[in-house]
Amino acid sequence: MANERQDPSSAGGGRFTTTHWSLVLAAVGSNEEAQGREALARLCQIYWYPLYAFVRRQGHGPQDAQDLTQEFFVQLLDKDYLGDVDRSKGKFRSFLLAVLKHFLSKQWARGKTLKRGGGRPLLSLDTHSAEDRYRREPEDNATPERLFQRRWALTLLDRVLTLLCEEYEATGKQSTFEQLQGCLTRDRNLLPHAELAAKLEMTEGAVKSAVHRLRQRYRELLRDEIAQTVADPAEIDDEIRQLFSALGK
Repeated sequence: MANERQDPSSAGGGRFTTTHWSLVLAAVGSNEEAQGREALARLCQIYWYPLYAFVRRQGHGPQDAQDLTQEFFVQLLDKDYLGDVDRSKGKFRSFLLAVLKHFLSKQWARGKTLKRGGGRPLLSLDTHSAEDRYRREPEDNATPERLFQRRWALTLLDRVLTLLCEEYEATGKQSTFEQLQGCLTRDRNLLPHAELAAKLEMTEGAVKSAVHRLRQRYRELLRDEIAQTVADPAEIDDEIRQLFSALGK
């Protein structure tokens, strides 16, 4: 498949270099802080829903959760939070949850309810769909932290799948991706390779090779996305283990 094995650092129009968490850390106290804030905003845009789910599971109603989430980003992106980043804790996931908890504790201590629309929205968040998504969350006794970790993992995997689909679309192979994507989860109900070959008008050997390339590219994109949320590449494998543990896999 043409262009499937592109350099992960250049995939997606430069997203690797413009959204990397290490860029945010490097920008602290430097003349590149504006660039770091842009990278921070991009990361927040991707991972806002796990924060919303955390706020909801804390007991806040839908509208208050929307207001709190939006105001959190207003303060995070407007104020000098970057200067307080602990570089020994390089995961963006850990940083964001810690800052959110601090924000919520201050709101509780003040005993104030945010005025609707009082914060200037700095990110375009699909808060209308957020509550629909939250209603579909499992009704169990999961703590806000566990729900956050699970939603973070699912958000990341959904993003990887979207990026992979976009790569296939760019090469005119969307139908191939749609037929083969079930192989990523090793779905037992997936059609055998012979039947897939007939559907795709390929040989069975070609299908097996295509599935192998699909899985390999998926793993590359997964590592690429996780690399954007850790400060040290050495943390990638540990982050993968933790995220899949959050999914119960």
